[in-house]
Amino acid sequence: MSNFRLTYTKLNLAILLGGSLLLGSCGGDKNTKEGEAGTSEVAGDLSGSIQIDGSSTVYPITEAVAEEFRAEAPDVKVTVGVSGSGGGFKKFSRGEIDIADASRSIKASEDSLAKANNISHVELSVAYDGLTVVVHPENNWVKDITVAELKKIWEPAAQGKIKKWNQIRPEWPDKEIHLYGAGVESGTYDYFTEAIVGKSHSSRGDYTASEDDNVLVQGVSTDPLALGFFGYAYYEENQTKLKAVPVDDQNDANGKGAILPSMESVKDGSYAPLSRPLFIYVNSKAAARPEVVNFVNFYLDNAAALSQEVGYIPMPAEKYKEEKAKFQQFVSGAAKK
Repeated sequence: MSNFRLTYTKLNLAILLGGSLLLGSCGGDKNTKEGEAGTSEVAGDLSGSIQIDGSSTVYPITEAVAEEFRAEAPDVKVTVGVSGSGGGFKKFSRGEIDIADASRSIKASEDSLAKANNISHVELSVAYDGLTVVVHPENNWVKDITVAELKKIWEPAAQGKIKKWNQIRPEWPDKEIHLYGAGVESGTYDYFTEAIVGKSHSSRGDYTASEDDNVLVQGVSTDPLALGFFGYAYYEENQTKLKAVPVDDQNDANGKGAILPSMESVKDGSYAPLSRPLFIYVNSKAAARPEVVNFVNFYLDNAAALSQEVGYIPMPAEKYKEEKAKFQQFVSGAAKK
């Protein structure tokens, strides 16, 4: 389980959500049927359990939602694990969990395994993220970095060859470069390698790897020669111990030079190419259970506020409505099977 600590308090959350949370969890028609898609009504007599696993990037959002849901439906046991997007999809495709947290879309091989186990699913976007390139605060030479330079550092051909900072830019120090990045089971690894190297799951292997972003934070924050990458929320939570590096996408004709990740630059797409959506996947069998349906609707109703509270970028309100309608259609279809 990740050691990520949510920074909000119940009081701040109540202020942040205000009337919308009251409408989502307390208002509305009290005669609404349990599990009816399209409502965030959480019935007091819900019970059962919900198993969630997957991306460490999506974990903070899901755990924040789960904590609020537990308060509304205390008889529902919600557990949230962290095994990386790949690890989560393995469990999800075997029917071992109800919901998968994912920082990438499901692969064809994972989808095939799910179908072989008679499992269909729905992909729901819940927030946006900006993969953040970071160095130690004492690093006073890296003011920015280009996508081409990141590729030079991380591509498979760099293994055993690109070992020092001055091999990236001659004016940088003749010192070792220590790399920290997502493990191969992480959706962050897949996304980063595709966006930077040009091929998913393709990178050098001689770096400190982990599916737990907290391990990477610890590594970079204690190593003045480090360079690493992970989800924006983990940078925001540890800004006093890390320095974010502006990224310049020189291949983008509409590029604006080196851009730092932020709520604004990720949402408007200027932080390219490291801005991405985050997902949850819901198992069709789980969608037949009222506690799961209520939880997912609660998630979509509150993801905007909670994702921002834990350091991610909320989607437009209309997008959440679209995702909720998609889920309602999925539940209706699952009920007919």
